[in-house]
Amino acid sequence: MTLKEEAISLLKSLISIPSFSREEDKTGDLIEQFFKQKGIAYQRSKNNIWTKNRHFSTEKPTLLLNSHHDTVKPNSGYTRDPHLAEIIDGKLYGLGSNDAGGPLVSLLATFLHFYEQENLTHNLIYAATAEEEVSGKDGIESILPHLGTIDLAIVGEPTSMDLAVSEKGLMVLDCIAKGKAGHAARNEGENAIYKAVTDIEWFRQYEFEKASPTLGPVHMNVTQVNAGTQHNVVPDECHFVVDIRLTDTYTHEELLEIIKQNTLSEVTPRSTRLKPSGISMAHPLVKKAIEKGIKTYGSPTMSDQALINAPSIKLGPGDSKRSHSADEFIYVHQIEEGIDTYIDLLERFLKD
Repeated sequence: MTLKEEAISLLKSLISIPSFSREEDKTGDLIEQFFKQKGIAYQRSKNNIWTKNRHFSTEKPTLLLNSHHDTVKPNSGYTRDPHLAEIIDGKLYGLGSNDAGGPLVSLLATFLHFYEQENLTHNLIYAATAEEEVSGKDGIESILPHLGTIDLAIVGEPTSMDLAVSEKGLMVLDCIAKGKAGHAARNEGENAIYKAVTDIEWFRQYEFEKASPTLGPVHMNVTQVNAGTQHNVVPDECHFVVDIRLTDTYTHEELLEIIKQNTLSEVTPRSTRLKPSGISMAHPLVKKAIEKGIKTYGSPTMSDQALINAPSIKLGPGDSKRSHSADEFIYVHQIEEGIDTYIDLLERFLKD
């Protein structure tokens, strides 16, 4: 079988196996079996599998090729069996076909193309990882210490083979506005909801001074509000949640300081680990992509780039708009063209 045929066959097998986040052991087994059949040494930690090119050298910089084999759960809009992998009118249907099965197997085919080659400028590590859809701590983050120094990464996600040179990060805030309980009939106490409203309005209207050239402004959205125990008691607390999409112009810590200076509520970040990420437009890989005619952009959606502490790009076959959609699919030609594009780009980059 050709690399493209192998990739499509493997993807069909992956689709047939449920691999929801934190339940990816069976697809991990399948990927393991694939490497065994190829006679390629690999390592596994929980549901993460990775391998290195045959002529790996500690004297060279390392390029990581990474994508994930976990999926979200199928939504109620599905009209097809989400685990039935079928090709109809050039579309390969199935849960995870687009996000991120297509990029996963296309990067694997690319790795196999270069696996035996000597005199590459970079080592290659291919990693099929878990828990991406939930930003879990047992995914890519857990194996990075085992991979050694990563100098550059390509993260496979459905980008229509456009090149994301930057990606927004995420910070979720748990906020509590404090008041004082009282009887509603006597208008007693201090209503925590009214205090929360002031802060919520600030989150709605505030515009940060700096905007990113590729990602634009920081976006903040209040996404959950909860207060009160019964209709006749003035609430003493109002809890609300803020979703913040960071750009490369501010750190988590800088944003937190600005927010705390402008709000009265108690503000607690759930995590500061999901950082904005990207790469310089002057990086040789980006230059090679532009020379090849690949379009660059800043991505509003988040991936495992957020957890890789190295210059990185996001690039892969498939369409981000189809991710997590009912009756998910990817065009077979997108996988084939994705493999060609990956290989051509890396031929230009790895053999200078």
